[in-house]
Amino acid sequence: MKLPPVLAWLVAVTCACLGGCNYDFPLTAKPTRPVDGRLIGNWVAANKDDPKEEIMSVRRLDDSTYVVVMDHDLYRAFHSDFAGTAFLSVQSLQPGTDDRKYVYFGWQLSADGEHLSLKGVSNKVVPEETKSRSDAQRLIKANLANPKLYGDEMLFTRKTPR
Repeated sequence: MKLPPVLAWLVAVTCACLGGCNYDFPLTAKPTRPVDGRLIGNWVAANKDDPKEEIMSVRRLDDSTYVVVMDHDLYRAFHSDFAGTAFLSVQSLQPGTDDRKYVYFGWQLSADGEHLSLKGVSNKVVPEETKSRSDAQRLIKANLANPKLYGDEMLFTRKTPR
């Protein structure tokens, strides 16, 4: 799964920086909390080097799952909170080599709900060859204080105020 050039962010920071969706399994077996209504809407990626506006649309699929469209690519995402940290498991729904694979993101929403930060878990810390959810969780937990756990931060601003 490749993210738009402006995301050389959540992805080259959700996936481009990371090189794609890397894992055959989500970080948690099932969603750890319901959809957060504050995440629903259209978000603009902050990229001062590219005048083209990159839009990420986030919609509610069901009580615990989001559908995300970015650069004409489709993803499924859900909360995978783990070790006291807010994570998202994001699954590519695009045909190709990354179809149905996952990438993990740490995320944070500003107090006013207008700015979203996403940081992809680095495949240098959690290698693509990681074979199980428990191994991925063990590596993440052991590296929570390691600044190399995450790739570059991707910043988004709400397109239309709530």
